[in-house]
Amino acid sequence: MSKHHVSATVNGEPVEFLCEPQETLLDVLRDRLNLTGSKEGCGSGDCGACSVIVDGRLLCSCLILGAEAEGRAIETIEGLAQGDKLHPLQQRFLEHAALQCGFCTPGFLVAAKALLDCNPDPTESEARFWLAGNLCRCTGYDKIIRAVLDAAADLRKAKGDARHGL
Repeated sequence: MSKHHVSATVNGEPVEFLCEPQETLLDVLRDRLNLTGSKEGCGSGDCGACSVIVDGRLLCSCLILGAEAEGRAIETIEGLAQGDKLHPLQQRFLEHAALQCGFCTPGFLVAAKALLDCNPDPTESEARFWLAGNLCRCTGYDKIIRAVLDAAADLRKAKGDARHGL
């Protein structure tokens, strides 16, 4: 079989890779681009551990072929922090102890970012609904939801401060 040449943007950077026709985007991210934050939990799109944002949409990278990334903008957990500065979601997850083993955490963080990109002021019910596709076997979801809502408030405040020159 011949490999597909794919050009895409990952975390704001242009990338090119070759992939087999049957390779998933998750496999490409982990094995070809060395972005190992996304995890394979189920391989069927049921757990959310492999969540990425593709052209602004939250998707499970285990359900997308690598070749389908052609021309697309992909955001992964590795693109969340800015250098050594954690994203407010990451900071709040730490402060709220919203993680334990960490396997599901990247998927939750990417899903939460997608939520806040679409809705910067979600209610608790909206956050719970949005994150329902992400499963965690180690911790309860309350700390995760509190972390997301607090990060949303931080981001709204930062945006308001920026608008007012503060």
